[in-house]
Amino acid sequence: MKRIAFLLSGAAVALLGTSQADETKVDFNKDIQPILERSCISCHGPKKVKGKLRLDTKELAFKERDMPAIVPGKADESELLHRISLPAGDDDIMPADGDPLTKEQIEVVRNWILQGAVWPDGVVLGKDAATIAAEALPEAPKATPDETKALQSLEDLGVAARPIAMNVGWREANFYLLGTNVTDESLKPLKDIATLMHLNLANTAITDAGLGQVKGLVNLRRLHLEKTGITDAGLAHLKGLVNLNYLNLYGTGVSDAGLKHLEGLRNLKSLYLWQTQVTDEGVAALKKALPELEIVRGWDLTAEVKKEGDESADDKKEEKKD
Repeated sequence: MKRIAFLLSGAAVALLGTSQADETKVDFNKDIQPILERSCISCHGPKKVKGKLRLDTKELAFKERDMPAIVPGKADESELLHRISLPAGDDDIMPADGDPLTKEQIEVVRNWILQGAVWPDGVVLGKDAATIAAEALPEAPKATPDETKALQSLEDLGVAARPIAMNVGWREANFYLLGTNVTDESLKPLKDIATLMHLNLANTAITDAGLGQVKGLVNLRRLHLEKTGITDAGLAHLKGLVNLNYLNLYGTGVSDAGLKHLEGLRNLKSLYLWQTQVTDEGVAALKKALPELEIVRGWDLTAEVKKEGDESADDKKEEKKD
C-alpha cells in the first residue's frame, strides 16, 4: 500500500513539473523569432512565398485563411503547429528543406500559441543588418532641383550616388574605382547633395582645397580619405560634419595639429590613423576630448624598431654584468 502511495506521489510530482514547464512564459524575440528565421522565412518570407503563406510579419502570419497558420490560444487549430509536428519525410512537413524542428522547439511553439501567440508590434523577421540600420534613420529630405542636377553630374563622371538601402532616400557615393582620375573639379557637385550619407574618396587625387566641397554636408556619416593627399588643412573643412561617425585617414599627411579639428565631432566613433604623422600625445589629446572614440593606428613600425633597439641595449647591459 505504501509503495502504491509513493508511486502515485511521484507521478503527481512529475505531472506538476510538466504543468509548470508548460506555463513558462515564452518570449517571442528570444524563443520564437530565431526558430522562424532559421527554419521558416526562406520559404515563407518576402523573397519566396510558398503556399501563399508569409511568416515574416505579424499581419501576414495571422492573416485569415481557410486553414489559419496561427490561432492565438488554440494550438490544435493552428496549421503551423500541425505542419512542424509531422514526421520526417512527410510531404507536408515544415520546414520542407533542412532538419525538422526538435521536440523541444515544437513544444516552445505550442506553448507560445497557447499563451496567446504574442508577437510584438513592429517586429519584422528576416531583415539584414543594413536594412535595420537604414530604417532607424530619419526620413531623408526631398531632393531639390540642384541636387537632381548634381546627381546627374556625378553620373556623367561615372559615379552613381545610389541609395544606401532599398526604399531609403539617403545616398552613398564611391569615387574609389576612378582613382587618380578624380580631382578637386570632380567634387564640385557634392555640395548640393544634401542626402549624401556615405562618401568614399580613397585613392583619389583630391587636395585640401577640394575637400572644402563637403563642409556643408551635415548628414554625412562615413567618410573615406585613405591614401589621398589630405593634410591638417583639409581636416579643417570637417568641423561642421556633426553627424560623422566614421573617418578613415590611413596613409595621409595628417598630424597632431589636424586632430584638433576633430575634437568637436561628438558623434565620431571610429577613426583610422595608420601610417599618418600623428603621435601618442596627439591621440591622447583627442581621446580626452572624445572618450568614446575608437582610434586604430595599425602596426607602428617606428615604435617596433625603437622597442627592439631598447631590448637590444638591455641585452648588452646584461651581458656586461655577466
